[in-house]
Amino acid sequence: MTNTMWGGRFASSPSEIMEEINASIDFDKRLWRHDIEASKAHVAMLGATGIVTPSDAAKITKGLDQILVEIEGGTFKFSRALEDIHLNVENRLKEIVGPVAGKLHTARSRNDQVATDFRLYVRDEIGVIEAGLAQLQLALATQALEHAATIMPGFTHLQTAQPVTFGHHCLAYVEMFARDRGRFADAAKRLNECPLGSAALAGTSFPIDRRHTAKALRFDRPTANSLDSVSDRDFALETLAAASIAAMHLSRLSEEIVLWTSPQFRFARLSDAFSTGSSIMPQKRNPDAAELVRAKTGRIAGAFQALLMVMKGLPLAYAKDMQEDKEPVFDALDALKLGLSALTGMVSDLVVNAKAMKKAAGSEFSTATDLADWLVRNLAIPFREAHHITGAIVALAEKKGLDLKKLPLSDLQGAEPRITADVFGVLDPASSAKSRTSLGGTAPSNVRREAKRWIKRLEKDGVSR
Repeated sequence: MTNTMWGGRFASSPSEIMEEINASIDFDKRLWRHDIEASKAHVAMLGATGIVTPSDAAKITKGLDQILVEIEGGTFKFSRALEDIHLNVENRLKEIVGPVAGKLHTARSRNDQVATDFRLYVRDEIGVIEAGLAQLQLALATQALEHAATIMPGFTHLQTAQPVTFGHHCLAYVEMFARDRGRFADAAKRLNECPLGSAALAGTSFPIDRRHTAKALRFDRPTANSLDSVSDRDFALETLAAASIAAMHLSRLSEEIVLWTSPQFRFARLSDAFSTGSSIMPQKRNPDAAELVRAKTGRIAGAFQALLMVMKGLPLAYAKDMQEDKEPVFDALDALKLGLSALTGMVSDLVVNAKAMKKAAGSEFSTATDLADWLVRNLAIPFREAHHITGAIVALAEKKGLDLKKLPLSDLQGAEPRITADVFGVLDPASSAKSRTSLGGTAPSNVRREAKRWIKRLEKDGVSR
């Protein structure tokens, strides 16, 4: 049996393997709500312009509403023989309202139909993801306020560098996720043009009103070029690019949680809610949630690369290759949403071991830069010379197995005779962090101010704890 939607040109049905490779209903059925929404906007426009009669438009709209109820209620039967969500809906519409259903496709092609549905879907997903990012920011800012003065080692090359506060560390990720929200907002702004009415590729001779459908679907405007309208998937690529960067940020934070909760660090602990055990080692507490978020970055970045490769060699306008656009987007955005929820839970759940952090912050001569700054500030020594003097003092401390603040004053004066006992006031990690009051610095006063600013901003945006 030929497909009744396009079978007039064909005398026989496709082979089983053709049906298998051609059908997309197994994955694109998730676009059902967007497909019905776009169809209702289209038929309303057809009725308003007189292309179909008001009574026919009303019948079609009523039928679409019934299909909406059926799908929501789980009674709608999807058919692989009908290829995709568009033909499944149209076929059921014909069963409900009869031949008048065929008028719905006037001045429309599946090319502009799917482009519209897909944009509506991606736009909705961006809204969910942006809200998830804001929720994660709030969890981090809340931890930052609580731990504005909790001292921890700051690292470069994963080697102890200078004392910072845990709150400052959390706020670094707040800034990262703010940039992610900005990227998604930019993508949403650019995608918010309506392809509907571009038809297959050349537009239509019917007197349609594309501004009518664009407004009904909450787009800013119709797309300007019919060829571009049906062949563009930049909106999906941009969204996947933003998702890839956001996933990379999730992965970095997840890696830190893995490190912090390890016995070697003991900086923090996750509750049973976000930990798992071992099938053989009873003592184990594994940060599996963080590891899985970290791993999903590969799937998300891979989806971006996959779609990029689908699109790279396609001439204008539409090609069936573009049916491969949806699965990577669906999978990547699902993975990102799950990762956001999991990481928000972990950040909120995280219990900080302030004692272990403070101890680590005082190791490995972390206040050496403070010593060099003291020499510059108090003895007017050029920084390069102060750096050299401090290096010699560190070498001596390492040889004696002592922290800088435990070295006798006489040892310090052996490197620079003008050093006084006042220097010990800057060699404490907490004092070091407190002194970093420059804009963007780790001083607890800065952290409290920034954390409060972010919490106020996020709560104003409607994010709740």
